[in-house]
Amino acid sequence: MSDGSLLALSLAEARDGLVGKSFSARELALAYNDAIARAEPLNAYITPTPDRALAMADAADRRLARGEGLPLDGIPIAVKDLYCTKGVLTTAASHILDGFRPPYESTVTEKLWQAGAVMLGKTNLDEFAMGSSNMTSYYGPVENPWRRPGDNRPLVPGGSSGGSAAAVAARAALAATGTDTGGSIRQPASFCGIVGLKPSYGRCSRWGVVAFASSLDHPGPMTRTVRDAAIMLRTMAGHDPKDSTSAPLPVPDFEAALTGDVRGLRVGIPKEYRHDGMRVEIEAAWHDAGQWLREAGAEVVEITLPLTKHALPTYYIIAPAEASSNLARYDGVRFGLRVEADGLEDMYELTRAAGFGAEVRRRVLIGTYVLSAGYYEAYYLKAQRVRALIAREFAEAFKNVDCILTPIAPSAAFGIGEQSDDPVEMYLNDVFTVPASLAGVPAISVPVGLLEGLPIGVQIIGRAFDEETVLRVAGVLESVAQFQCLPSFLAGDRA
Repeated sequence: MSDGSLLALSLAEARDGLVGKSFSARELALAYNDAIARAEPLNAYITPTPDRALAMADAADRRLARGEGLPLDGIPIAVKDLYCTKGVLTTAASHILDGFRPPYESTVTEKLWQAGAVMLGKTNLDEFAMGSSNMTSYYGPVENPWRRPGDNRPLVPGGSSGGSAAAVAARAALAATGTDTGGSIRQPASFCGIVGLKPSYGRCSRWGVVAFASSLDHPGPMTRTVRDAAIMLRTMAGHDPKDSTSAPLPVPDFEAALTGDVRGLRVGIPKEYRHDGMRVEIEAAWHDAGQWLREAGAEVVEITLPLTKHALPTYYIIAPAEASSNLARYDGVRFGLRVEADGLEDMYELTRAAGFGAEVRRRVLIGTYVLSAGYYEAYYLKAQRVRALIAREFAEAFKNVDCILTPIAPSAAFGIGEQSDDPVEMYLNDVFTVPASLAGVPAISVPVGLLEGLPIGVQIIGRAFDEETVLRVAGVLESVAQFQCLPSFLAGDRA
């Protein structure tokens, strides 16, 4: 098969082709190594690992030849550079982790390699996953492979998992890992026209994932199709004794949940998700998605989630508070960047000032403030109480509906630099994704159409640890929407 034909395959198709010996894992890895080189202008990767990819592909070919193939044997995967990878530079897109090569592997990536997946490299992100645009990376912004028709100005891919999203959309990875703290898988998936799944909190281990906000960080897959997301999640998920928040639950066969049948399911439409400033095209796509599910046999009903309006301020108290605690470990003493000084305290201050970017410093300062004496109860404890109420509100809603359908973001992808001067405006990109993060429930982004030539998605939110229903509904939406558009970056490669 030609490189173009190989790159056009979904993960499920590539898996079947490898098992059927239509092509080798090495051929697939070579095609993706070449694709990564061609996609270099997008800055989606911080550290490609082409030699490692070929070595892992050769090992997969040997197992397949012996008839001992593993579930993901030979599948080329990109890894968000927030996951620790043994012996491979891991930066969290921050200057402060210069030169850090972990002596251990994150649980999620270890599961992927044990299943036979092939590592293509480490993808770019917002520094320490703090951002909605992928413009805060020390290694420079990632460009979305999409452009507005007739306008070649670069667009953001969304954040923080923008490098993973751009790589998958540009066919420079077959699938990728992402992390979602307040929408960092779902929003970039929508901006780049791919599928992004935030599992339930505790479904995938956080061990070995550089922490942003420990009670909110969700590892998850980013793929081209819903089926691919189901395949990835089955390998990534599972209880991990090394992570005290990991759920000791069996891992279902998520792919088997894609029955294509939503008859009898009740789908909730929350009226509070009609946001001021949301584009009418996005509301129309949301309405159309509800109508498609109704025509497929689901019952679509309006619900109310009145605490939604408090989710964003609650998130932007809790997440920076946890970040300020987690990032205290980066001091220049044990690993990463060190700026020498006459005294220890000066070394701390100079290292952190040089190592952290503006957005990270902003969130550390906010977090330290809300945890400080005199403000801890007024801000942090109150935010935690509101968070508990939001989670309870979702639980009550799920007594009457099986899933909830909402928009992902108030707009399609915006231009690089367009919102960078207004942090509050940037934070508003998370208005539709943050509630599910606070509640710890699963949510998926599925592309359903275009807004002025740019992809937009809708979000399906489900009960805690009911990814099967979320995937089933997403699969039906995907089959009706038939989103087959390719980004302009691939305009010359429509194989």
